[in-house]
Amino acid sequence: MVRIDKKATRLYVLDTNVLIHDPAALYQFDEHEVVIPMTVLEELDKHKNGIREIARTARQVSRTLSDLTANVNVDLIRDGIPITRLAGPEGRLRLLCYNDLKPLDPLPDSPDNRILAETFRLREERPDASVILVTKDINLRVKAAALGVPVEDYLNDRVFDDSDAMIDGARIYPDAGHDGSGLWDSLKVDVRVERHADKVVYQLAGDIPAEWHLGMLVSDSDNGASFEAIVREVSPQQASLELLTNYRHGASVWGVHAHDSRQNFTLNLLMDDDIDLVTIAGSAGTGKTFMTLAAAFQQTLDTKRFERIVFTRAPISMSEDIGFLPGTEEEKMSPWMGAFHDNMDNLLRDEDGGSSWENGATRQLLGSRVQIRAPGFMRGRTLNDTFLIIDEAQNFTPKQLKSLVTRAGRNTKIVCLGNVGQIDTPYLTANTCGMAAVVQRFRDWPHAGHVTLKSVERSRLALAGEEML
Repeated sequence: MVRIDKKATRLYVLDTNVLIHDPAALYQFDEHEVVIPMTVLEELDKHKNGIREIARTARQVSRTLSDLTANVNVDLIRDGIPITRLAGPEGRLRLLCYNDLKPLDPLPDSPDNRILAETFRLREERPDASVILVTKDINLRVKAAALGVPVEDYLNDRVFDDSDAMIDGARIYPDAGHDGSGLWDSLKVDVRVERHADKVVYQLAGDIPAEWHLGMLVSDSDNGASFEAIVREVSPQQASLELLTNYRHGASVWGVHAHDSRQNFTLNLLMDDDIDLVTIAGSAGTGKTFMTLAAAFQQTLDTKRFERIVFTRAPISMSEDIGFLPGTEEEKMSPWMGAFHDNMDNLLRDEDGGSSWENGATRQLLGSRVQIRAPGFMRGRTLNDTFLIIDEAQNFTPKQLKSLVTRAGRNTKIVCLGNVGQIDTPYLTANTCGMAAVVQRFRDWPHAGHVTLKSVERSRLALAGEEML
C-alpha cells in the first residue's frame, strides 16, 4: 500500500463499512481527527431501515453522530467537533461536504469512487496533515493504492495478531517431572504444597512467567503427562496451581475418557463447578462437541446439577443457501444439527457397535432435557439451571456472541465451541470473530477457561485433506 507520511496532524477518513463494523470506531483514533464524508452519511441513511443487524448498527451510528453534533454551532462544526473519550486526549470530528466535487477520471460515479474523490480533495486542501482513508473494503484499498491515496484497514477490533490467532490456554514444560520438581527448578520459585479436602494445591512464590493467566493449563507433556494443573491465582510474584482430575483411565465423564493432556484439561473445565464459561477451539475431529455433550449429560441426567441442555449454533451455510425450511423451530434447525446427531450416535453406541440414538424411547427421554434453539430468537431470554452449548462460535460476530453469553442466569454454564480456521461468515476473520473476542475478554476472569485442542486420533483422509489445502 501507499507509504503514509507521519506528520504531526492526522486525518482519518472513515468508510461506511468501518462504522457498520464497529459503531464505536469514532472513539478509537486518540487525539487525531476523524472525517466523515457526506457520501458515508448518505449510505448510512440507506441502510437504517429494517430489522437486520446492519440496519440496527446504522441507526446506532446515526444516533452517535446526532449526539456529537447536538448543541454545537456552525463554526464549531466547520472547525471540528470535540470527541470526548473516557481516557486519554480528545479527538475531533469533521463532516466533509463539497458542493463542486469532481469525479476522478476515468472512474465512473459510485459511492466508493466519490469517497476516493473526497479523500483526494481533502489531501490537496490539507498539505500540513496526513490524510488516511480507513476502509475494510479490500477492492477500495487496492483502488486507493493505485491512485496514490494512503489507505489502511481498520485494525482496532483485532484481538490477536495474525501470527497468533488464538491462544492455546496451555503451557507445556517437558522437564517438569512427575511431581513438578523440574518445573520449579526451571522457574526458580519456592513451592508449598497444600491439601484442601480432595484438592492438591501448589502455592508458588517468586518470578511467575508473564504469559501465565487464570484458567490456564500447566503440564509436563501434551501426551502422557504426569503433572497437570490449572492456574487458579496468579500475580507477578505469586501463583496458585490446582492439580487436575485424571480422566484417562479410572474416572470418566459419561463413559468418555481423555486421550491426551489437553483433552483431560477440557473435561476438567467442563466438570468444574467454579468455571462458568468454557471456550474450546480446535480443528475438526478433536473431540470438542463429543466431550461437551458427555459433560452436559453427566451433569444433567446423572448429578442433576442442571435442568436442561440448550444447543445452538450459527445457521451459516458453507456454500449456496437452500432456502427456507418447513416445520417448527427445532425442525428448521435440524439440518444444522448434524454435529449434534453424529456425536449423540457415538455417545450412545454399545460394545457391539449398535447405537440406541435411533430408538424412539431414547430420543424421547433425552429430548425432554435437550432443547435445540436458533440464536436469532435468544434475545431477551434468561437461562437458569442450563448447560448452554454454542457450536460454531467462530461464525458469530463479537456483538452476536455477547448477546448469547449475556443470556446466562442463575446456575448456568456456557460452552463455546469453534475453529477459527473454518469461518463461513463474510467479513469475519480469525482476529475479528466472536470466538476470538470472547477468549480475549475473559482471559483473566477466574470463572472462565480456554483450551485449544491439537493432538487426537483422526482419519488419514481428513489429515490428507487438510495437508492438501
